[in-house]
Amino acid sequence: MEKALKKEQLGSWLGALDSYEVHAPALEDGVWNYQPVTDPAAVTLEHDNTISPPKGFMLPQREVLFRFSQPNGGAPVVTPTVPDPKPTVVVGVRPCDGRSRVRNDKVFKGAQTDVYYASRADTVAYVGLACNSPPSENCFCQSLGGSPCSEEGLDVLMTELKDGYHVKALTPTGEALVGKGTCFSDVSEAQHRELAVVHARALDEPHRAVTNLGSLPLALKKNFDSPAWGEMAKACIGCGVCTYLCPTCHCFDLSDEVTSRSPLKGERVRTWDTCQFADFTMHTSGHNPRPDAGSRLRQRIAHKFLYFHENHGTQQCTGCGRCITHCPVGIDILAVMERVTQP
Repeated sequence: MEKALKKEQLGSWLGALDSYEVHAPALEDGVWNYQPVTDPAAVTLEHDNTISPPKGFMLPQREVLFRFSQPNGGAPVVTPTVPDPKPTVVVGVRPCDGRSRVRNDKVFKGAQTDVYYASRADTVAYVGLACNSPPSENCFCQSLGGSPCSEEGLDVLMTELKDGYHVKALTPTGEALVGKGTCFSDVSEAQHRELAVVHARALDEPHRAVTNLGSLPLALKKNFDSPAWGEMAKACIGCGVCTYLCPTCHCFDLSDEVTSRSPLKGERVRTWDTCQFADFTMHTSGHNPRPDAGSRLRQRIAHKFLYFHENHGTQQCTGCGRCITHCPVGIDILAVMERVTQP
């Protein structure tokens, strides 16, 4: 299903989605991030990529998996807390983040289904926005098989045209969303021609390139013990920004939080974790197989371009560039990849 939407009608369409919880990019303190839409008429899709990816709609930074108690010293009682979320629409998702959804689904909805992730993922719809020009100087999606107009992982793809948007429903969920609006019109031949020109120009826009992707897996194995890892990670402060802002990093920690001792009550909680934290692989014995920043940098790169590829047949990275843009010490994943593949 393809439709045309005038820009001034965007708010009318979003307002018609009143049976959904709608989130869209909003500018706050100079930063674009997803916020609940309270005034559909105020939504403007003129954003750079959001600082945080939309993965949190399916994998929250903190969630309770179950509650436990032992009333009066009796038998323990465990109460699951599988979520039952309201259907949610995330508007303005960039194609690189749409592709990240497919990769996260491989982890959480693959051979073993994570019911907490799946219960949210099955109720979240992505309304994408094609990139007419790179939203960041560090974008490199095309080098990883992506595209500024990729449809992968999206329910709807919107493309900005001169007088509005081309709106393409890609899934049954997307068709239902577009069907909610009465403000759409048919796409004209002129708009189809303009769409082709816009997408072609977007593909020709300058972007950062990965020239050594094919040789990277073998190079990662060959240079596993290279001293270059330590040299490249000298500046790393272990803050985890590169993974927390990554749309595909999904490592988590589990902890039992006791809320009452008498009677005993508590919760098992899942929270985001990162391989860049010094205690991520700390054993109970005190041994840590990744004791330094170099070995942890190696793990991040190898997970994305070696281990994930071996397990799922694709790179984990989608080229959004957030880890480069927001690293406080300037570690550049493309420079690391280039260095690793050097003879």
